[in-house]
Amino acid sequence: MGPEGPLRRFVEAQQLTSMILWGPAGTGKTTLARIAASSAGYASESLSAVNGGVKEVREALIRARERLGERGQRTVLFIDEVHRFNKAQQDLLLPATESGEIVLIGATTENPYFEVNAALMSRSTLWRLRSLSEDDIAVLCRRGATLRGVELSEEVLAALTSSADGDARAALTTLDTSIILARAENSDDPVVTPAHVAMARDGRLYHQSRDTHYDQVSALIKSVRGSDPDAALYWLVTLLESGESARFLARRLVILASEDVGLADPTGILIAESCARAVEFVGLPEARLTLAHATIALALAPKSNSVTRALGAATAAVQAGGLIEVPDHLRDAHYKGAGEMGFGHGYAYPHDHPGGWVDQSYLPASLVGSHFYDPSAYGRERAIVESWRARTGASNPVDAEAPVE
Repeated sequence: MGPEGPLRRFVEAQQLTSMILWGPAGTGKTTLARIAASSAGYASESLSAVNGGVKEVREALIRARERLGERGQRTVLFIDEVHRFNKAQQDLLLPATESGEIVLIGATTENPYFEVNAALMSRSTLWRLRSLSEDDIAVLCRRGATLRGVELSEEVLAALTSSADGDARAALTTLDTSIILARAENSDDPVVTPAHVAMARDGRLYHQSRDTHYDQVSALIKSVRGSDPDAALYWLVTLLESGESARFLARRLVILASEDVGLADPTGILIAESCARAVEFVGLPEARLTLAHATIALALAPKSNSVTRALGAATAAVQAGGLIEVPDHLRDAHYKGAGEMGFGHGYAYPHDHPGGWVDQSYLPASLVGSHFYDPSAYGRERAIVESWRARTGASNPVDAEAPVE
């Protein structure tokens, strides 16, 4: 939007192209569309996908076509919350956008790659708006207060900016409500205080879109994997405050316990599974304690992804090898006729041997000597593997310096 910015150049050249404005609430999408249309000399039609449908879109397209034919003036069709249009409604916009009868500007708080048709996306440029900085919010609040005839202290400005979450509309609404509260106490000389701001905006607003949900879950998992209990707890609470299902979070922790903690701390899966049971038994809000307990415990635990890598390697071998018959000595020999076919012959029962172990192959002949499990040298996994190798005589003890991939 600066002097050399591409969108500014389009407006000044009066050559707008269809675009999608994607950003959080209160970042100026509607205002930006209105300014772009008027500054570029275009007529403007506005619809909201919340209460508009096919009929309203058709009527707007007819007016745009008539305007272009009669006066040669192109039309910007602004559609707020465009992600709320279904596929058929979005498809209706394609011919007019393609022919140039309209310039479509769609505004959305949702990730357009999830919510907007690919065909419409390919005909539009995507502009991503980000949450406003606290400095920007402060400028807006000062202007709003001046228009209202009041002055704001730095303490009140800090309360307004910190509570807005980068949302200009929310900040101005909070300011307006705070001024009303202050005037109710003293109409002659209203003085806005942090207490007024707190009353006007009790808590924060969370907008939980589909991509935000995935991003926050990803941040939680990566924080636990990275052994950062503070970050893990922060993202857990963020998700809970956003209304995320406690059951969903418990399931993610159970998966993570095997995927990222694994055998470095075999009790991790027990903690996560106990957490999942407790969530079912206790429910929210008390289950927040259990989720926090499990999250911190898993974050503090040593990490190993050997289970994940072993599963991947074994899956690749199975998929590459196709259907492989079970070796005869491993087949079930308990039914009539199995013995006559040699099934079970040659199988050595481990409990009949010292240490409960006997040297024999359990893989198909084509895979004898293959290794899928590659242990890490971290946490309890090292001791577990060393004990196994001492008992079975397996070679290649765990290297204490071996890195985990």
